[in-house]
Amino acid sequence: MFPAKQASESEAAAPMAASARLEAMRRRVRFSRLAVWSVIAAGPIALGVAVTSAPTTVEAATPAGPAAVRSAPGVADPGGYAQLFLGAWLRSSADDEASAQARLAQVLAPDVELPDPVEDAQPAPQSVMAVRSAQRSAGTWSVTVAAQYNDGSVRYFAVPVAAGAAGASFSVTGTPGVVAGPAQAAVAKSPYDVSVPDGALSSAAGEFFAAYLTGSGEVDRYLAPGVPLSVVAPAPYAAVSLQHVSAVEEAAAAEQVPSDGTKVRVLVHLEARDAAGGQWPLAYELALKARSGRWEVAALESGAARTGGAR
Repeated sequence: MFPAKQASESEAAAPMAASARLEAMRRRVRFSRLAVWSVIAAGPIALGVAVTSAPTTVEAATPAGPAAVRSAPGVADPGGYAQLFLGAWLRSSADDEASAQARLAQVLAPDVELPDPVEDAQPAPQSVMAVRSAQRSAGTWSVTVAAQYNDGSVRYFAVPVAAGAAGASFSVTGTPGVVAGPAQAAVAKSPYDVSVPDGALSSAAGEFFAAYLTGSGEVDRYLAPGVPLSVVAPAPYAAVSLQHVSAVEEAAAAEQVPSDGTKVRVLVHLEARDAAGGQWPLAYELALKARSGRWEVAALESGAARTGGAR
């Protein structure tokens, strides 16, 4: 091919290549605009993805499907919600739907009718407390709520509640019903069946609680090394007297303090007196540890499971 002809073809090809590139860019722009408008129709979250992506990166703007949502572990107990509703419902009246209690009950349960009590015939409850929550199926619960009145009587209500999957939403689904109260559960025999006589352990326990409850003395002197424990402040009692100590292990009843490292768990019964002269029976579970011929408090375990044995 002659050089002149080659130059002519090259000059003709250059505008054609530039035109092709320009057309390709226009197609990409149109495609990107179409993708963005599609994302806008899909929702604001997808739009955010598109905006933060490069204009020519269509894959980032295209929603790949609904994102997986992690729910909270377990469903929150709806007992508090049912308690709040029943308290408002019992204190409301259909004759006064504008009252604060009636409005609250209607907000919590829009489809539940308000009661219509005779004035002064049925007093409002003194306190309301959820005592049991039973899950009937996925998302449905029955909550037993106790209402205590000024005369000491207690009435129990079953409140049906629906709970959202993540435990973040609740709704009372029906009218409450009066039910029998929960039966008393059988109580296991106490593992504290060893009587502890007056001696080193009883004295250590009595002195510890005097410092713990009355502020008399430093509580740290009765604690095992490394045990953090703050006193009750302000001190609720003026005096504390030891009534009885019982233990799980026989070592707690020994006349002599056993070898270092021996652990026992005890139940301490006290009588506390307040500044006005009132008497208050109290009981605490303690873990004690022997060291250098004395008993030291290793843990205040009140409320711990009664499984027996030292920890």
